[in-house]
Amino acid sequence: MAGSFYGWRVVAAAFTLAMLSWGINFYGPSVFLHALQAREGWPASWIAAAITLHYLASAALVTRLPALLARFGPVPVIRAGLLAMALGTAAWGAADRPWMLVPAALLTACGWAVTSGAAINALVAPWFEQRRPAALAMAYNGASMGGVLFTPLWALLIAGFGFAGAGLAVAGLVLAVGWPMAGRYFGQTPARLGLFPDGAAGPPTPRPMPSPAGPLWRQAGFVTLSLAFAFGLTAQIGLLTTLFSILAPALGTEGAGLAMSLATACAVLGRTLVGVALPPGMDRRLAGVANFLLQAVGSGLLVLAAGASPPLLLAGVMLFGFGIGNLLSLPPLIAQREWPPAQVAAVVALVTAVNQAFYAFGPAAFGTALEAWGPAAPPALAGVIQLLAAAVLAVRRRG
Repeated sequence: MAGSFYGWRVVAAAFTLAMLSWGINFYGPSVFLHALQAREGWPASWIAAAITLHYLASAALVTRLPALLARFGPVPVIRAGLLAMALGTAAWGAADRPWMLVPAALLTACGWAVTSGAAINALVAPWFEQRRPAALAMAYNGASMGGVLFTPLWALLIAGFGFAGAGLAVAGLVLAVGWPMAGRYFGQTPARLGLFPDGAAGPPTPRPMPSPAGPLWRQAGFVTLSLAFAFGLTAQIGLLTTLFSILAPALGTEGAGLAMSLATACAVLGRTLVGVALPPGMDRRLAGVANFLLQAVGSGLLVLAAGASPPLLLAGVMLFGFGIGNLLSLPPLIAQREWPPAQVAAVVALVTAVNQAFYAFGPAAFGTALEAWGPAAPPALAGVIQLLAAAVLAVRRRG
């Protein structure tokens, strides 16, 4: 039974960590912007600049994650990230001067850098080889659950206690749940427990794996992998930022909210299907190309809807949504196939950094497109960028 293998307990803990991290560091900033505007009356551009700092600083820090894990081990690193995330969350809520957004953003950036996608991969990967796609899919589904649970939780807490009180409450939740969980589940290794990846009876058969020559920046495989998913995530996050505004005129406020929830549900389903059904020998770049093309079709339907056709809007949301989760889980799976095991963590960390450096500017670019050209512009821009991402990812394929 899968549940008897200790690695699945690590997956469950990684799922919870992803839920906390994305609920604060990814879905939280849009809540922060709205709450601070309502309370302080600051220009959105000031708050958005702090949010951009949050993502850019995290992009710089995440490249150091493999070295930190190697030096200190996962438990101290994850706990330090949880503490930074909690302090940063409280600081966002307590900010009553614009300059206070800078230390708040730097604190949450530290937390995001060591608890986001690269960290989830580093925690789960040692426990799985053949079943790594399914294990990572399950762990990364915590990211989507973070959006499902934390967005209404933020709204409820802010309504009851104000933004400052809500920040303290969420900070306490992070430490109460995350601190003991990290100590219990992230300090073990398969070797320490006398186990092998996937719960097998013996060590996995090593696959012939030539080491790509030269630094990562000079390797065609890394350049195409990192740029493709950087483009794709920029399109995805930019479109998601404007999607509610695109949907609301035709579906109403409640309908747009339900449609956004539908996109999240489709993301969980799409990631799970790929994780479970991905054939072991398949070129995983092909799965990425297909994912980008699926999202491009969904974007095309949103363009055709022109903000006025509910059936086309919902169809576009569903197709686009099926690909959302795989942009997070596919890069580590591609890296597993194309680099030796000792290099995978560094590859994933640097891919994550490139992604964050790009998508930090997505919301501003897509918001400008919406204001300048109307509801068809953001999905049109997203579709073009997704086609570009598919083309870049297909440049160099390896089995």
